[in-house]
Amino acid sequence: MPVETDDEVREILGLNTVAVVGCSSTPGKDAHQIPKYLQEQGYEVIPVNPNADKVLGRPAYDSLSEVEEEIDIVDVFRPSPEVSGIVDEVLTRDDVDVIWLQLGIHDDDAVSRAEDAGLRVVQERCMKPDHQRLVATT
Repeated sequence: MPVETDDEVREILGLNTVAVVGCSSTPGKDAHQIPKYLQEQGYEVIPVNPNADKVLGRPAYDSLSEVEEEIDIVDVFRPSPEVSGIVDEVLTRDDVDVIWLQLGIHDDDAVSRAEDAGLRVVQERCMKPDHQRLVATT
């Protein structure tokens, strides 16, 4: 069952490294503004976007499998039909604790596979407002 309580979300927001799949280089898009906010709040944001060389001042990776850094959270800004493949990539890693599916992104089968593998999954929530509500002090 996906993470639902504020206490669980607050604990997840205490993690540090967020790989953002679908991180956009276009200001104004949620897939740019939310990772930018997270970066400004001190999170290490790792952009994953095969169509960009750099996002938010960092080199962008083509896929999760190319990311060399340790990842705590995989934040997904891709259409629902792509979630299964993203979960497949996550399951090849041993460092990811959480998959966070942004608002409107769903794949019940992929979520079940991730949870069966021991990952926590957040869905139908956005990291920015949850951070502002549960963690931010200003």
